[in-house]
Amino acid sequence: MVKVQNNDNPERLINQGENGSPTKATKIGPSTAYEYCSERLSPFGGLLGLVKFMDVVRFKEIFDGFYKPPARTPELGHYNMTYGIIMLLFIGFNRIWHFLYIRLDPMLCSIFNVIKLPYVTTYWRYVDSLGINQGKSLLDVMSALRERVWQLCGINYSSIHINMDTTVETIYGKQQGGRKGHNTKNRGKEGLRPVLCFIEETREYFAGKLRTGKTIGGEETASLIRSFRKYLPGCVKRVLLRGDGEFISWEAVKAAGEEGYAFIFGNKACHPPFEASRWYKAAKKDAVAYNEIMYQPMGWDYACRFVSMRIPKEEVAKGEHVQLELLEDERYKYRIFVSSLKGKPHAVIEEYDKRADCENLIGEAKREGLEAIPSAKFASNYAYFQIVMLAYNIWRSFKMLAEHSQPAQEKQPECSLKGIMDNTIRIARLKVLLIAAKIRVHSGTSKVKYSRHDSRAAGFFRFLAHLDKLRKKIRPWLDGSSWTCRHLAELGIT
Repeated sequence: MVKVQNNDNPERLINQGENGSPTKATKIGPSTAYEYCSERLSPFGGLLGLVKFMDVVRFKEIFDGFYKPPARTPELGHYNMTYGIIMLLFIGFNRIWHFLYIRLDPMLCSIFNVIKLPYVTTYWRYVDSLGINQGKSLLDVMSALRERVWQLCGINYSSIHINMDTTVETIYGKQQGGRKGHNTKNRGKEGLRPVLCFIEETREYFAGKLRTGKTIGGEETASLIRSFRKYLPGCVKRVLLRGDGEFISWEAVKAAGEEGYAFIFGNKACHPPFEASRWYKAAKKDAVAYNEIMYQPMGWDYACRFVSMRIPKEEVAKGEHVQLELLEDERYKYRIFVSSLKGKPHAVIEEYDKRADCENLIGEAKREGLEAIPSAKFASNYAYFQIVMLAYNIWRSFKMLAEHSQPAQEKQPECSLKGIMDNTIRIARLKVLLIAAKIRVHSGTSKVKYSRHDSRAAGFFRFLAHLDKLRKKIRPWLDGSSWTCRHLAELGIT
């Protein structure tokens, strides 16, 4: 009797990333043969993790509860159309016509249960039908998503920092809202000037909007600040606003005070008369000096605290003869801020300088599709702007859960997702998205298979197991074990 050995012995088929066992070497040269295969292959194997993530946070429930659909109803429905655009941006394609490259991808087609995705023009017509109302409703979707992810990750910040800034999107056609303004890279060209606000602690997009290409005004800044309250997570009690000189105005200061927010705004218009005798240095060897004064600019209802940093200009080389400055102030550069914070002026300015990371986040958002302007209509571009930032926030939330899914001590660091929260989205795609996958269908059941020889698979599998564990549990926003989410009342969930 001949005994047939089981070739599928699980004890021998261990992931390469777990034991480091080398595979048999292969050779590929110019004469290597090639042919078709019958397997359904996808380079986007990490989308399975995104599907599980969306189920964990009940994203469809949030979307259906807060999204205000346009008048035009597509055949696939508003959720699938928006979800499809989010998938496109999540993968890394940031323009609508890029659907051309993923229409037949087996992972995407299986997720939407179709043979192939709709034509590119179908998605473009849907984006063209969107408007301001859809864009504003997506901010509510992001707010609810943020609360649920924070509870899943055990985050309960009582105090947060919100960094505010504007950027420029240069336009090269006849899009509505284009204006000539401050544009250092493309001087003289028209552009749009969106405003974005980020949470420093989690680096999430908090609020903002697409704007015409003119500098933001005081009333518009005040309106933006007054809208923050409904987007704050339920655990947050204190907020510190930080913005550059573009945001300083009496309207902004008044709105921040009435809403109960602390603030630090850069100054580019006021000229407080600092007393010469009150300049001090934080350390004896420092060349920089600090000062403060209570000052009421013209048009302001009451005096506010202004702090200043005085920096000496570069000293003239010895032996070089130059004309002396006529006034003492011309020998220094000044940085002036208006703030409601207490404490020494140098500590207040150090707190403001932490805002610098906001520039990095805006740059990353631009690379993720913020600069894509799909339509000539300003309202459609406004909504697409918020869809891009929703996809950006989903990546942030996705990375937070991936970080929490990894064990504290990892024996194989090359297989771990530890530190993924600090990676850019481009690097995170290489870790948890661009993993080759094979889809097998047997007895009407689909299964996604990954290579045992891919060192990333071990960490990704732990992430999937963590998501499956969360899917089987009662969600923390329902069991009452944590702080109360603001969005539950609006959805009618008690």
